[in-house]
Amino acid sequence: MSEIKTISVIGAGIMGRGIAHVAATGGYRTILEDLIPGSLRKAETEIRANLDKAVELGKMQKTDADAAFKRIEYAGSVEEAAREADLVIEAVPEEMESKIEIFTLLDKICKPNTILASNTSSFSITEIASVTYRAPKCLGMHFFNPVHKMKLLENVRGLETDEATVAACAEVGKRMGKEVVTIKESPGFITSRINAMIGNEAFNMLQEGVASARDIDKALKLGLNHPMGPFEMVDLVGLDTRLHILEYLHKSLGEKYRPSPLLVQYVKAGRLGRKSGRGVYDYPEQAKAADKK
Repeated sequence: MSEIKTISVIGAGIMGRGIAHVAATGGYRTILEDLIPGSLRKAETEIRANLDKAVELGKMQKTDADAAFKRIEYAGSVEEAAREADLVIEAVPEEMESKIEIFTLLDKICKPNTILASNTSSFSITEIASVTYRAPKCLGMHFFNPVHKMKLLENVRGLETDEATVAACAEVGKRMGKEVVTIKESPGFITSRINAMIGNEAFNMLQEGVASARDIDKALKLGLNHPMGPFEMVDLVGLDTRLHILEYLHKSLGEKYRPSPLLVQYVKAGRLGRKSGRGVYDYPEQAKAADKK
């Protein structure tokens, strides 16, 4: 398999722009794509700000930050972004239909040896890869938010993923500054499976009136040494994203993953977390920004 030199990231949301950031700091030519021009402009601004912050904190030299920023290109179509890529990482919202659609298109326009990866946090890589003619070159690359700070990368091997693809993506992860774990496909992988259960139980406890959201968060941070409480985490990830994961795990693994009725109610009410200005907690500044769009 040829060396990976160019990485394309499909989707310039929170995860996509974070993946583009670490790809560029890893030394790769990086092409970030989104159909919405405003998303690309926001991604460019945030990547620049995060690089500048790293320089300010002494974690990166300014020359290295500037070089990384210059490695990132921006594209308004999947075809433009993926045509020359050696590795394409899909980072669209956590909906199976969207991922299948993207992989079907990528399989047609990418070079024969291009690796296709999905940033899915729970879905079957085997099922996503089945719509392509390159299943051995497909795998999951599950990054964590915020991508430029979180050290873990879960690389997920599908049923037909070959060893060369696994090795190539492990090397990519290392160059991005990640600690890589490679796992066999299983619903929810390692982290999403455990984290979804913890977060879901926290919603059940909140619904039962066991404690307030802030006290539940405080208990897990101080008693179990979690860096974030389950409600702080779900507000960051997105309540709709967490609900999609739980619905998939419930379907795949059974009753213990049935989504909490309170979580379902919050999502129906539009309380999606930081991105909407309100989730379990309120975020006035984000709400103002959302109103301006």
